[in-house]
Amino acid sequence: MSLKSILRDLKEVRDGLGGISKRSWSKSSHIAPDQTTPPPENIPQSPWASLPPELLHDIIRRVEESETAWPARAAVVSCASVCKSWRGITMEIVRVPEHCGKLTFPISLKQPGPRDSPIQCFIKRNRATGTYLLYYGLMPSETENDKLLLAARRVRRATCTDFIISLSVKNFSRRSSTYVGKLRSGFLGTNFTIYDNQTASSTAQAQPNRRLHSKQASPKLPATSYTAGNITYELNVLRTRGPRRMHCVMESILLSSVLAAPLVVKGSKEEVSPSPKGEASSTDREITDVSPSLMDQPLVLKNKSPRWHEQLQCWCLNFKGRVTVASVKNFQLVADIDPSLNAPPEEHDRVILQFGKIGKDIFTMDYRYPLSAFQAFAICISSFDTKPACEG
Repeated sequence: MSLKSILRDLKEVRDGLGGISKRSWSKSSHIAPDQTTPPPENIPQSPWASLPPELLHDIIRRVEESETAWPARAAVVSCASVCKSWRGITMEIVRVPEHCGKLTFPISLKQPGPRDSPIQCFIKRNRATGTYLLYYGLMPSETENDKLLLAARRVRRATCTDFIISLSVKNFSRRSSTYVGKLRSGFLGTNFTIYDNQTASSTAQAQPNRRLHSKQASPKLPATSYTAGNITYELNVLRTRGPRRMHCVMESILLSSVLAAPLVVKGSKEEVSPSPKGEASSTDREITDVSPSLMDQPLVLKNKSPRWHEQLQCWCLNFKGRVTVASVKNFQLVADIDPSLNAPPEEHDRVILQFGKIGKDIFTMDYRYPLSAFQAFAICISSFDTKPACEG
């Protein structure tokens, strides 16, 4: 066989294979109508779904009332995972943290804490991995069966430091359903910005009866985050003696939310419940002269002023037994209320968030309304960033 015949045969084979590949490619690029049959409308339910609604309601209510702490409270989450009817009734019975003082579903971490008493948590710091874990409870248990609420990991960048906050300690990706938000610090570590993965409107409108995916902390993640707050540590250039001074501007919380009861503002549509004698209180009369724009300003939190202890030669605050180790990171935050509002003295002294050290790499975090667990955690982990320009 001559060389020309061999080349001719190879060309024919190549052309044949090329035609096959072109035909197969062109066929794969066609868009064909979907011939799949639609799913049946009557999907068979679990046998548990056939329980009478009255009996089912009573069962879930008893579980909700009896299981008050973790890990037993996981039974409430299990009830919501049985089927559609169980989930609907469970979400109706379980109240938001503001009213019950409990954390149940992941969405609770974005909802304000209770008004009467704080929710008590603690934070574990891992210096080696740069992670900070928020747990639900008074202090670490011996069995290490504590409920993990949130996890943060420090990521150092050229001009800033990010603290990525997630529901899982194993996944800090912003594309995952466990991503909650982040805290970003400036170059000097004195200015921080809290970014929430929810829009302001979706956070405010989140209701306890909203159906959630088991792996989601909130409704579907938006493409962008919004600014939930800004934290500023005052510079101490002269190195004067004294603790750190910080201010937190909560962009998503109004100043009016920290008042003990709804107050009447001139020009507003809010109503206030009458006093027992049917007369307006002195506080109501004083607030009517305040401009509504003042009440609509963002809530600002500031340090509660400590006192100098002569015997101990240090600054002291009353943490009511929740803090046992002296540290520059210890703080209590109260609302910065304008004097023209004539708010009661207890509102000026009400501690909304306190944070302090109780052991090596163990810190307590107690928060209340109007802060959420996510916002309080972000404020607390800002104290872990190095601040050479703030200490005296």
